Amino acid sequence: MTSAPDHEELRLSSGPGRWVLTATVLGSAVTAIDATVVGIALPAIGRTFAMPVSSLQWVVTAYLVSLAGLLLVGGALGDRYGRRRVFIIGVEWFAVSSLVCALAPDAGVLIAGRALQGVGGALLTPGSLAILQASFAKDDRARAIGAWSGLGGVATAIGPFAGGFLISAVSWRLIFLINLPLSVVVVAIASRHVPETRDPTAAGPVDVLGATLVTLGLVGLAGGLIEAPSDGWSSPLVMTLLVLSAVSFVAFVVAEGRERYPMLPLAIFRSRQFSATNAVTFVVYAAIGGALFLLPVQLQQVSHYSPLEAGSALLPLTAVMLAFSARSGALAVRLGPRLQMAVGPVVVGAGMALLRLIGPSGDYVTEVLPGVLLLALGLVITVAPLTATALSSAPVEHAGMASAVNNDVARAGGLIAVALLPVLSGLTGHSYVHPEAFEAGFRHAVVFAGAAAAVGGLVAAALIRNPGAAERVADSARARRHGGVPVCCPLEATPLGPAGREPVESNL
Repeated sequence: MTSAPDHEELRLSSGPGRWVLTATVLGSAVTAIDATVVGIALPAIGRTFAMPVSSLQWVVTAYLVSLAGLLLVGGALGDRYGRRRVFIIGVEWFAVSSLVCALAPDAGVLIAGRALQGVGGALLTPGSLAILQASFAKDDRARAIGAWSGLGGVATAIGPFAGGFLISAVSWRLIFLINLPLSVVVVAIASRHVPETRDPTAAGPVDVLGATLVTLGLVGLAGGLIEAPSDGWSSPLVMTLLVLSAVSFVAFVVAEGRERYPMLPLAIFRSRQFSATNAVTFVVYAAIGGALFLLPVQLQQVSHYSPLEAGSALLPLTAVMLAFSARSGALAVRLGPRLQMAVGPVVVGAGMALLRLIGPSGDYVTEVLPGVLLLALGLVITVAPLTATALSSAPVEHAGMASAVNNDVARAGGLIAVALLPVLSGLTGHSYVHPEAFEAGFRHAVVFAGAAAAVGGLVAAALIRNPGAAERVADSARARRHGGVPVCCPLEATPLGPAGREPVESNL
């Protein structure tokens, strides 16, 4: 269902249109830069607070848990109460929580600040693309979303380089303080230039119960996996966390089945293509999230890279993704997604396995670059058809929700891998400050991650089906309408309508 806008539709070539694009790009950049830089800062953070590996895991997972648990709710809040309003609140929330992280006197406050950052990210992330979708004239949306996607990719590429410089030159605390002036600029532009939009057809209350249950489930699962190596699998704390997780997830499924306006309509999973695509997403992004959590630590602690050098190590991956993802998506439209989704994860896995070459010498050309380039090639092959299939395989009335679910599944896979992979690899306690011990664990970890990614390819080969000719034409038209999105990952922001409904003016 669509609705007429209550404001003048914008043009990308106009001054107001460019201001709106600037606000949404910078808003997305706040979270994208932060997400890419924190991993590089982990060794420095660990040294400051004498943190064990489990606490470093919480620095990452605390953010991902609250983000993944509340992302769908953030989209629903924007649809009901105003996308600009919720977007601005999210930016302000993210800025305040970033200040908490920057000034944290101990590990506990830092982890709490990261959890609060995830709440802010869940409020602002869905609004970014939704604002573009609702604000621009229909024949200009593709260009606006394409520009948003490309500029966002540039911000993601710059983040590790700039963050590494700040960590090396001054302190890891600056990677959080840098969010404050950027957030002030975003709020000022959005308040003055972004029109308010909402979905007048949105009905029913926001599914707070569903959001609470899924967040508790993620907290319990991540907590149990992280604390088990030090406390033991049979310890009361670990058992309590794992039982909490299981009960919460079961209760979530029951509640969503009964809820009149659920945050996640379970009927969406009746499509085997959609369920299989999200299974592949979960496995592949778990492998990527786990490996890239450990890689910056390996480069700095074992190979003696500076934070700046570690932050620059993955720049070829971003460059390859930006250069070739659109072509990969076009190829998938012609051939169907099955071949690329089967082959790509295997190439991703091979790239991860090559990262085990990284050792004390840390020679970039012979030890780091081969794995990075092969990983980039695998992601180029995989990501565009994977995300496009997730969008196209759900019923049309749940198309916006399908994009959000795929995004959330990718984040959930990453956070579970960050909790589990160090455990499987023997990286516990303060092993990261002992180069030989960390190197041995890292080599096991990237092999585990590579094998997991390859399993994703096998799942795709077994379960993914190519659409018929008519469906491929429709998918191609849908991609053109949305500017060739996706580029490098499941959509960072999605135009969410209220739970179980399609977004306004959206066929995503």
